[in-house]
Amino acid sequence: MFLDRATVWLRAGDGGDGAVSFRREAHVPRGGPDGGDGGRGGSIHLHVDVGQTTLGDYRYHHHFRAEPGGRGAGARKHGKAGQDLDLGVPPGTAVLDAATGELVADLVAVGQQVMVARGGRGGLGNVHFATATHRTPRHAQKGEPGEERQLVLELRLIADIGLVGLPNAGKSTLLAALTNATPKIADYPFTTLEPNLGVLDLSAVSPDDPRRPTVADVPGLIEGASSGAGLGHAFLRHVERTRVLLHVVDLAARDPEGDRTIVREELRLHDERLLAKPGLLVANKLDLPGARERLPGLVRACAADGQDVVAVSARVGDGLPDLLAALADLLPGAEELALPPEPAGVLVHRFDSFREGFSVEREGAAFRVRGRRVERLVAQTDFDNEESAERFQRDLERMGIARELRRAGIAPGDTVLVGERELEWGEEGWT
Repeated sequence: MFLDRATVWLRAGDGGDGAVSFRREAHVPRGGPDGGDGGRGGSIHLHVDVGQTTLGDYRYHHHFRAEPGGRGAGARKHGKAGQDLDLGVPPGTAVLDAATGELVADLVAVGQQVMVARGGRGGLGNVHFATATHRTPRHAQKGEPGEERQLVLELRLIADIGLVGLPNAGKSTLLAALTNATPKIADYPFTTLEPNLGVLDLSAVSPDDPRRPTVADVPGLIEGASSGAGLGHAFLRHVERTRVLLHVVDLAARDPEGDRTIVREELRLHDERLLAKPGLLVANKLDLPGARERLPGLVRACAADGQDVVAVSARVGDGLPDLLAALADLLPGAEELALPPEPAGVLVHRFDSFREGFSVEREGAAFRVRGRRVERLVAQTDFDNEESAERFQRDLERMGIARELRRAGIAPGDTVLVGERELEWGEEGWT
């Protein structure tokens, strides 16, 4: 079964905890702190794997976790870094944030890779916290939690030629006639429920033509597909990357001109750029009764939009040489055809306004503090260690968060939420 959409849950590795340790050797009195740092957690990357053609690897496996970092140790020994996790996806995979729907990356080109979940930083050992006035710190940082997120993977086929049309227009028959593909063919609508791909050999037009474009026959389109009706977006996203669109119309249908209008309108509603792609209208089923009589009216309607028409019978082969010649003229040269139909994907980088700053707001009866830096401080503080808790309080005073909470009207006994941690505001500040 062709799988072109999958949801995955990712958890990068947590950073290892820093160590609290003191040098203990004979003849070395008061050796001082020597606790090493924790190792960073493994990150999760997605990369283009040309050996994959569907998202089938994610049909049953949805949860992925990278390796955590190792704990620091005495003698300034650092913990081992967690191993990164690399996941392969087929070319043409769009990566979306499941919560917001925003595009994270569009992976098209071979070798393209994106980090989708960052591993946590390792905590600093107590060797970093010694000062001239505090020579025996018993404070070390905990490891930072790894990033956790839910992503939607959406495959959008990379094909040179896309076949579009209403159900039962003969797209699968045309694909079989043009290529060596063997799609399911029957005389009822919605025979095709998943995309089929074939390779067209243009040496049939010219023996010296080395081009071998790919052809995609995608499921039939119905009115309202741009709003999700029928196979909806599952169909439409597969024609976004094609170089050439072949609009297949059934000449033996009751109203070929109306069928053409329905498909063009759905393409326009989904993305107006689809109508600007190079293309042809393929008037199919020329061998059936009444088809030739309907052809002139369809040609006139297409001429008004500047759309060329090639009449064929995919079943018996009439008109196929003309169609191949027209496609040979529409497609780019062999050198350009070897490149992806679209620019080589995008990685989206968004400015994080809370990386260093913070905000304070009410959340029910509690106060919520948001900000990457303060959330990281909370995650890396061992509140069971009195020295660590005191250091955390000093850091937040220095950042101005305590002042902002007082301005917001906080009172002793109120709850402060930072990340996943609940803190209580006491008479003298944090507790």
